[in-house]
Amino acid sequence: MNRDQFWLTKAQFAKIVAHLPTDTRGKARVDDRRVISGIIQVLKSGGRWVDAPPDYGPRKTLYNRFVRWAEKGVWVGVFEALAQAGGPPAQVLIDSSAVKAHRSAAGGKGGRKIRRSAARAAAGRRRSTR
Repeated sequence: MNRDQFWLTKAQFAKIVAHLPTDTRGKARVDDRRVISGIIQVLKSGGRWVDAPPDYGPRKTLYNRFVRWAEKGVWVGVFEALAQAGGPPAQVLIDSSAVKAHRSAAGGKGGRKIRRSAARAAAGRRRSTR
């Protein structure tokens, strides 16, 4: 285990394991503790899923598990259980990023120029070419 990576301890994982889904079909799931640690690492770092360290398992597994469990409401249950478990108060971080829109290459004014279709241009008045 790399010291720069996030890993759930056995005690931390024991608090949330009861809230994880057990109704899986098909192949056995990849280790939940490893995958959840990877999901937390990606969310903490703000990186992309494809940039997750390989120690956490397949990157697609991290993303799929995060999305599927979000749709099922698993994460809400986990967070509620952790909030009721006591301990130090949780920190809430709010991102207040400011993002500028890209300017278009046409004129630098933003947006795009509206052009008439070839059929409309042919049917319309002819402009002088002189």
